[in-house]
Amino acid sequence: MNILSPIGTLGRTALMFLASVGRVALFGFSAIGHMFRPPFYGREFGLALLNIGWLSLPVVGLTAIFTGAALALQIYAGGARFNAEAVVPQIVAIGMVRELGPVLVGLMIAARVTSSIAAEVATMKVTEQIDALVTLSTHPMKYLTAPRVLSALIVVPVLVGVGDIIGIFGGYAVATGSLGFNPAAYIKNTVDFLEPLDIISSLVKGCVFGGLAALMGCYFGMNSGRGAQGVGRATKGSVEAAAVLILAANFLLTGAFFSL
Repeated sequence: MNILSPIGTLGRTALMFLASVGRVALFGFSAIGHMFRPPFYGREFGLALLNIGWLSLPVVGLTAIFTGAALALQIYAGGARFNAEAVVPQIVAIGMVRELGPVLVGLMIAARVTSSIAAEVATMKVTEQIDALVTLSTHPMKYLTAPRVLSALIVVPVLVGVGDIIGIFGGYAVATGSLGFNPAAYIKNTVDFLEPLDIISSLVKGCVFGGLAALMGCYFGMNSGRGAQGVGRATKGSVEAAAVLILAANFLLTGAFFSL
């Protein structure tokens, strides 16, 4: 029994993990299905767009500009060891657009938006507001989940595009202001080096990351426990799950777009 006990624990853990994956997948399919069936709640959709998009711009902008600036410094310092300082514009551009821009925006959305959605929906569940929606013949998935997921799918790619531009500008400001790069040559090297596939992959990643972030917030909020502890666990779990899924999805999407 003692020998088989760890194996049994491992098996139970694997079964619990697979069951959780199945529940999340069914929840996601249900949310997608409700996006395309009336009624549509325009006010909820508009508020979600404002919260996820416009109100996230300050943190996205600050994160991107400091990341781009630091990236330029790091690449210059590393390139100086091999007399390759001139590659700063190209590496900053490809690093921000392909990888750092989408991932950092996704993680910022997970930290700011996923936690907010989970806390809001979980509080509605604890205070029985979701039960009141059902009593009023309003489907919670359609009223709470579908508008938030749809708005994230639409607006997060826009945030990623803005973050990419601001991040590249941060590298440009440091390179031209402190490292002695010619401004016109820096911009030309950046534009010439980027390819359409780089930009497309960045926006697709933003769409996927936004959907995952909003979906995790709604899922954990809908399935939260009772009381303040339940709300706290739902909020923490939603951010952890969203961050892990974003990083995992980034790996898969990068392999899909840039595999040989």
